[in-house]
Order: sequence, then structure tokens, then C-alpha cells
Amino acid sequence: MNNLTLKQLRYFESLARHGHFGRAADACAISQPALSMQIKEMEQELGAALFERGARQIRLTSFGEEFGLRVRNILRSVDELKDLARASGDRLAGRLRIGVIPTIAPYLLPTIIGNLTREYADLEIHVRETVTPKLIQELSEGRLDTAIVALPVSEPSFAEVALFAEDFVLVRPGEDEGKPVPNGEALAKMRLLLLEEGHCFRDQALSFCNRHSALPRELLDGSSLSTLVQMVGAGIGVTLIPEMAVTVETRSAPVSIARFGTPKPSRTIGMIWRKTSPLAEQLSQISEVVRRSAEGLGARQSKAAPRRR
Repeated sequence: MNNLTLKQLRYFESLARHGHFGRAADACAISQPALSMQIKEMEQELGAALFERGARQIRLTSFGEEFGLRVRNILRSVDELKDLARASGDRLAGRLRIGVIPTIAPYLLPTIIGNLTREYADLEIHVRETVTPKLIQELSEGRLDTAIVALPVSEPSFAEVALFAEDFVLVRPGEDEGKPVPNGEALAKMRLLLLEEGHCFRDQALSFCNRHSALPRELLDGSSLSTLVQMVGAGIGVTLIPEMAVTVETRSAPVSIARFGTPKPSRTIGMIWRKTSPLAEQLSQISEVVRRSAEGLGARQSKAAPRRR
């Protein structure tokens, strides 16, 4: 088994991740027949099937699952060798893969990218926007260098740095302007519109209401904050959004904004990265750029000192 190449391992990882020859081939910038041939050669070299091939989808065999765990470790180690070389330079350069949760990305990313581009002219920024569980998985597998998420994530293998905090605000129909602002207990009795399952912001909002489940008629799901705000404007219910989203999301909807009294619902935003990353020192510097970028967007410096766990 001396003929497996690093390129073949990357082809395998891509196919395992996408579960589709066409998408995997596109991600690897090769043709689908070429990818298929490379996978077939790997299986012949190994003497075992890596994938079950169906009419519409493919899936890993049990051997492929076990093989994949080791391949991801190998590829992560190779990427960290590259990062080690990058970390030895005076300035961070090359590709930086940043993950961001959807309730931050539209509002903070333009400023972050602008500031990073000015301070690190040789940096090539790749952004991945998805929910926290996927970001954690991709960061663990070495497919991301860092992620901007709501803390804590409590993953022992990650460094975790708190950057800033922001409050949540209540979005109500425009005709509710000036009405008393409900507390968490009162809000739990209202028709509350929330992001769908998988978004940490949903869990944070439910926590404020001391509510962990609800009947379908009482609680409606949306795929984005924009959708929720538009639904509120249509008179369907009320919702919570983070302070940094107010300007963008309410400018075209007939809604009113109300701010809660104490205790205010809020979240802490921070950056995470693998403790083993050779870029740890540089990522710490990047985190300061993110912190400065959040100023003026409803963020406030986290009361907790920046944490490195």
C-alpha cells in the first residue's frame, strides 16, 4: 500500500464529504471521470471498497468510515505543516478560512473583511457561513482555521476568546410602538417567531423566555432573521434579533423596536480555533481586528476578560 498519494486522499475526503461525484469533482477542480478513476485506483490499492454506489447517492462503507477518520487526521496534520511555515513569517499571508454563524455574518463580515484586507494585504480570506455545530465539525477536521460564534462552545480542543457582547431587542408590529415591553415570562406567552432548529440564537432566545419547547401554533420557525422580521411586519407575531442586525433588518419592514429592561437577553461573541494550530498567535491578532470591527454595531466589550481555554 505504498502508492496512495496525498492528492488521492484529498479526493477521497471530498467525495466522503459531498456524497456526490459531481460536486466532489467540482470542489477538487477535476473532471468527474477522473475523480471516479482515482477512487477506483485507491480501492484497488487498498483491496477493499470505500464507497457503496447507489443509483442516486453514494455512502461510505464501514471500512470507508474507519479509513476516513485517519485520512482527516493526516490531511489536518499536512495543513498544519503549511500553517507552521506561514506562522514563521513576519506577517500573516495566504489563505485564511473563517467560519461565521448566520446571525453575525451579514452584519459584521463586511467590516471585518475590509479591516483585515487593509491590515493584511497578502491575506486571502475564505468565508464559510453556517450554523455552530457544522462550524465546530469543520474546524475540528481542519477545514477551517477559525470561527466566529456565540460562546461558550466548551470544546476542550479549542482555544476560545471572548470578544464582545450584544443585547437582543424585541421586534414587534409597528402599531405596538410605545406599548409596555414584556419580560421573559410574558414573552413566553406570545406568538414568538424564531430561527429554525440548529441555530444557537434560537436556543438563546428560548432561554430568556425560560422556554424549552412549544406547541406548533405558538412558535413559528424561520430560516433567517430577515424572514422573521418580515413576518412580524405582516402581523404574524414577535421576534428577537441581535442589536447589530437592527439597522439592516428593520429598514424595509413596518415594525417597531423595543429594548428590554434588566435582566436583558444578550450573547457573548468570540473566536475559536484549534489549540494545536500553529497560527494560534496570528489568530489572536486577528481576533483583535474582529473586536474593533464590532464597535459601533451595537456591540460592547465583553465584561468577561478574553478567555483562552
